[in-house]
Amino acid sequence: MKRFGLIGYPLGHSFSRNYFNHKFATEKIDAEYVNFEIPSIHDFKKIVDEDPNIYGLNVTIPYKQQIIPFLDELDSAAEEIGAVNVIKFVRESDKNVKLVGYNSDVIGFMQSIKPMIKSYHKKALILGTGGASKAVIYGLKKLGVDSVFVSRTKKDDMLTYDELTSEVMYTHTIIVNCSPVGMFPKTDACPAIPYEYLTDKHLLFDLVYNPEETLFMKKGMQQGATTKNGLEMLHLQAIGAWNIWNK
Repeated sequence: MKRFGLIGYPLGHSFSRNYFNHKFATEKIDAEYVNFEIPSIHDFKKIVDEDPNIYGLNVTIPYKQQIIPFLDELDSAAEEIGAVNVIKFVRESDKNVKLVGYNSDVIGFMQSIKPMIKSYHKKALILGTGGASKAVIYGLKKLGVDSVFVSRTKKDDMLTYDELTSEVMYTHTIIVNCSPVGMFPKTDACPAIPYEYLTDKHLLFDLVYNPEETLFMKKGMQQGATTKNGLEMLHLQAIGAWNIWNK
């Protein structure tokens, strides 16, 4: 039986295990999907060495960037993004396995947001600077949208939340929350942007999918903005991962 799985820490919120095991059962695929909750990225090698039946892994927080030095090769998109959420195990023999890193986050994000982008969506604010945000900025660039990161601390080529003036908000009509702020159980939290400057031209995309309607989205809707959560993106990136493992 082929085995697939997810590495990250913690994994209590994981969507992937239920999604793939349901897929395997309904499509009568002889495979299983398991969670590998590892407190350190250095535990990854043990997983690879001890299980000869693994053919693919997903990677989630906090290892999407930390995993890269452990891989033999990167897909060109993953290399440019600088983050990996899919690993394909190319097993040439029992003892010879090549680990190739890909990024299906960008596949899911682009497919999910593309139908919502209008002619006036020229610039975007990306809230958060983790692995998922790198896929988002890459995807928006491919869709013709210029983006800038927003960080809590001052960094080169990034804005801070204090720098989000009315003018910045007016010109950046796509806002993507790539941070975990607002995720269950802390549903009364939201990114500290000036929501009063949002308009009906704004598109707010939240990578959080639990709750279905975050406070970030609610505050956007109160200003007339269009909103979407990350559930469809999650499904699409999972389909992308499966396609990568089987190509």
